[in-house]
Amino acid sequence: MLIDINTQRDFFLAGGNACIRNHRRVLGRIRRIMAWARRNNIPIISICEIQPNHNGENQIGCCIEGTDGQKKLRYTLLSNRLSFVADDSTDLPTDLLQRYRQIIFHKRSPDPFDEPRIERLLSELRADDFILIGASTEGAVKATALGLLQRGKRVRVVVDASGLHNKKDAKLALRKMEAKGAKLIETKRLAGVSHLRQVGICNCDACRRRAKKPFTEIDNEY
Repeated sequence: MLIDINTQRDFFLAGGNACIRNHRRVLGRIRRIMAWARRNNIPIISICEIQPNHNGENQIGCCIEGTDGQKKLRYTLLSNRLSFVADDSTDLPTDLLQRYRQIIFHKRSPDPFDEPRIERLLSELRADDFILIGASTEGAVKATALGLLQRGKRVRVVVDASGLHNKKDAKLALRKMEAKGAKLIETKRLAGVSHLRQVGICNCDACRRRAKKPFTEIDNEY
């Protein structure tokens, strides 16, 4: 089971309101892992942070409902998917993961287990292995990993496909996750090694320098 966490524009594009420090490197690896999951029919649970837009007044934070920043990166979306808004309900359809290849949950705080519907699914789900990618390592990724470990789940965190805001805090978070039983792995353990350039992943100068040909529009890739 692959869990991608906060793979949204505000976290992973240079112009986002909460862009991670290492977005140029992490974006390409997330793309490879998503392609690996599609190719191997790995079920995907996507967890997205969505903050309420109080009549246009909440414009300071990130992932504000209705803004471009809260949208997922296009290559993290599968066509056969189902989304759930963040509310206090625990209702879930039967045979959910048999009917859909990707389930998207919205959350209102860094810890996904604060949302009753997410807590129910991740607690009851019988999966041999949970693979975590996304952002941020010291925030939502850590909260997700520790919540799963507390529920007796096996967890692998793909460290080079997890973005960070603070390097020191991220290192401490990884140590804590590992001490609690999580396995720390790299993208190549899952998806092998790629020699492809990171073309068109982001429109910032750093990502453009890595590309063979610059993209004039972000939507060429997202």
